[in-house]
Amino acid sequence: MKLFLSYQHYAMSGLKTCLVIHSQDPTAEYLLNCKIGTSPKTCDDNLSAVRLETTKMLLEPLNKLKQADARLNMTQGVLEGIVGEELGVLPGMDSIFSSLALEQLVGFFENMVRQNRKKEKFDIIIYDGMSTEETIRMIGTTSKARLYLKYLRNLAEKTDLGRLASPSLLRLAEEALTLSGSNLNLNGNMSAEIWDLLEQVLGRGSKIFAEPKRFGCYVVVDRNSPASMASALRYWGCIIQAGAQVSGAFALASPNSSRESGATIENFSPSPSAFVPHISVGAHLDWNKIMRDSHSESARNLLTITAHKASIPPVTFDPTNKIVTLLMPGFDKSEIKLYQFRGGSELLVEAGDQRRVIRLPSQLQGKVGGAKFADRSLVITMR
Repeated sequence: MKLFLSYQHYAMSGLKTCLVIHSQDPTAEYLLNCKIGTSPKTCDDNLSAVRLETTKMLLEPLNKLKQADARLNMTQGVLEGIVGEELGVLPGMDSIFSSLALEQLVGFFENMVRQNRKKEKFDIIIYDGMSTEETIRMIGTTSKARLYLKYLRNLAEKTDLGRLASPSLLRLAEEALTLSGSNLNLNGNMSAEIWDLLEQVLGRGSKIFAEPKRFGCYVVVDRNSPASMASALRYWGCIIQAGAQVSGAFALASPNSSRESGATIENFSPSPSAFVPHISVGAHLDWNKIMRDSHSESARNLLTITAHKASIPPVTFDPTNKIVTLLMPGFDKSEIKLYQFRGGSELLVEAGDQRRVIRLPSQLQGKVGGAKFADRSLVITMR
């Protein structure tokens, strides 16, 4: 319900808002009283919604590759023989195509990739994904892909196979991008400049996810359930591990209770938090009335404040005392592993089925001298 409250809040604030759904759950259509299709549909003033369907999204890039191959004749008609409508969705495809669809809506890389086609502009994109774990993986995609890009570059530049295959593959990709309305200006060359550009694209994506004013991430919790609270704290830590920050937390208010209005969720302090109103979905929803509720006002204040306020920093450096502090909510010390490579210039942190690289400033580079866990943070002493 917090998702739809934020959707209404941004629209009422005059921001052109789009809800992106990647599931077959029809709840959104019921709550919005709007039939949602696979292209953005206007549901109300400043309100649009779109449902992503991977079976349809995988056809477009395949068709572009076919068109590119028809021009270049690189596969001698093999690509043309693929019937896209026969292809099903494999594990992992949903996240990949969600990322591509969101990039088209948001335009993370529009200053780096020349776009030759018009697209609808939105001020706010609200994403309702397949699952929490899949969404966290998507958040970490750009930062994690940079290391894969590094090794792929070595393979392309330093092996006979790479030097032989890379130019043809790149030419096919460039032609397909041109046909789809995008252009990286590769000019058919496999060079250091091209790899550097790809690194810049991924680096830009990582910075956007790490910037709370551009990417807001909230956790939702049932304050009456210890299991829900533990899960929310763990997801907070996992989001940090993925390279983003949690802007705040929301909890569902008790029915017919106004005492929680303005209250905070103690377990998430000092991170900002608020309650959202308890809404019965058994009848037609009056969103104007819902948004005037005292709990809605509290939640709307949180959404407004966190859009202009810095989150708790996930990493702090203290060069004077040779200390690195990592915010790690939801974990205990036994679940966190530290590794060091490349002469002590980095820390590799493993927790929550995520690996995160912390690049150390020159004053703190060296070996780990010790670590202790305090106040949801791992405090590391360097030597």
